[in-house]
Amino acid sequence: MKARLLAGILVFGTVVALAPVAFGQGGPQDLDTSWMKGMQAGDANAVAGLYASDAVLWLPGTPEARGAKAIQDAYTGFLNTYKVSDVSFTDTHYETVQNIGVASGHFMMTLTPKAGGAPTIMGGRFSCVAKKADGKWRYVVDHASVEPPPPAPASKK
Repeated sequence: MKARLLAGILVFGTVVALAPVAFGQGGPQDLDTSWMKGMQAGDANAVAGLYASDAVLWLPGTPEARGAKAIQDAYTGFLNTYKVSDVSFTDTHYETVQNIGVASGHFMMTLTPKAGGAPTIMGGRFSCVAKKADGKWRYVVDHASVEPPPPAPASKK
C-alpha cells in the first residue's frame, strides 16, 4: 500500500513538474468538442470512434463499458433511447503532458425520450484521460456521474 502511494505521489509530482501544454489545437479538448457534436447528431459511431480500442467508459446509471464493442453498444443504446438536443461543458479543467491529457468539469444535456415524453435535463460531472497514439487523441478513461442532490437543510432544534 505504501509503495503504491509513494508511486502515485512520484507520478503526480512528475506531472506537476513538467510544463503542461494547453489542450486544444488537435488535442484532447477537441475530443470533447467532437463528442458534443456527435451526441447532438445522434451519431453513436462518431462518438464511439473517439475512444481507444481498450478504453473504459462509465456513463451515469449504467454498467462499465470496457473495449470498443462495449463502448459502441453503450452509445448506440443511449442514442437509440434519447435525442440529445443540447449538451454543454462548464468548469472544465484541461492539462496535457506529452501524449497524456486529463480533463474534468461539469456537463449538462437536454434529453428527449425517443419513445415520447417531455425533455429532461441531465447534469453531472466528468473526468477523463486521453492519450495520443499514432498521431490521434483518443479517450482511454471516461467517467461521468449525475450530480447528487444538495444536502437536506439541517434540522432546527
